[in-house]
Amino acid sequence: MKMLRDPLFWLIALFVALIFWLPYSQPLFAALFPQLPRPVYQQESFAALALAHFWLVGISSLFAVIIGTGAGIAVTRPWGAEFRPLVETIAAVGQTFPPVAVLAIAVPVIGFGLKPAIIALILYGVLPVLQATLAGWERLMPA
Repeated sequence: MKMLRDPLFWLIALFVALIFWLPYSQPLFAALFPQLPRPVYQQESFAALALAHFWLVGISSLFAVIIGTGAGIAVTRPWGAEFRPLVETIAAVGQTFPPVAVLAIAVPVIGFGLKPAIIALILYGVLPVLQATLAGWERLMPA
C-alpha cells in the first residue's frame, strides 16, 4: 500500500494511461480546439513518439555527461588547470545560443532528423554537467 502513496507510481500510471488513451482522444480535442481540422497528430502513435523522445534525451544526456565530466576532470588536473577558464567560457557560450538558432544552423549542414536535436541538447547539457563536476572535484580535492 505504500506504493499507492508514491507520486512516481501515479506519474508512471498517468503516462501509461496517456499512451493508451491519446489515440482515442480526437473528440475531446476537437471540442477544445474547433478551429483546427485535425487537433490530434495521427501520423505516429504517442507510444512511438514517446519512445523516440526517450532515445533522443538518453543519447544526448549520455554525450553531455561524457563531455562535461571529461572536460571537468581534465581542467582539474595540473596539466589542464590553465584551460579551465577557456573550457568554462566555451560551455557557457554553448548554452547561450537559443535552441532555434542551433537548429537553424545545424539543419542545413546535417539535415532534418535526430542529429540536429541531439547537438542542441548536448550544448545545453554540457554546462550543468561541467559545473557539477567542477564543484564535486573542488569538494573532494582539498586545495
